[in-house]
Amino acid sequence: MKLSDVQKRLQAPFPAHLVSWRAGAFAQGHQRALLLAYIDARAVQDRLDAICPDAWSFEMEIIAGASRPTVKGRLTVLGVVREDIGEAGEGDLGTLKAAASDAIKRCAVQFGIGRYLYDLPKLWADWDNDKRAPVQTPELPQWARPDHERSPGGAHLISAIEQLKYELPDDLDLQREVYKHLKAALGSLQPASANAGRAA
Repeated sequence: MKLSDVQKRLQAPFPAHLVSWRAGAFAQGHQRALLLAYIDARAVQDRLDAICPDAWSFEMEIIAGASRPTVKGRLTVLGVVREDIGEAGEGDLGTLKAAASDAIKRCAVQFGIGRYLYDLPKLWADWDNDKRAPVQTPELPQWARPDHERSPGGAHLISAIEQLKYELPDDLDLQREVYKHLKAALGSLQPASANAGRAA
């Protein structure tokens, strides 16, 4: 097995319940926050265990002299190595464990794991400062959900968006393919009205 064989599975969206939210910035006296989505280190490890359980490893070394606990992480997946730095956040009580978790997540992003979360649109929401969480958990867009969590037609929309990501294809057959997916997606979103139109 090679990394290219499992790339799509590594990059697949996580179930919504595994995605957490933290504040990236505040407004209105900590009553509103710019929300940033993230997954925890355990979700990364579970993803790697599910796809290549015997072919990944993580090592780290402590970086001395940093203002907060900092480590250099080294994640190896199917013989391919990615490295990145992890830091303990201010709310993490400054532990090496928090720095290690940050490092494995940063390394994993270089393999595409959870990278799609960086593409989410900016979102300001009401913030509960006592719970350090949004008042209401945001809903992820369809494209940021696994197949089984998407609404009817979601898979068709994803296929069309993938083909249109760069430009409308010149090839007429590919254009027809995009049209077919969009038509199927729209039909599945309002099947009752579509059937009524046919009956009329």
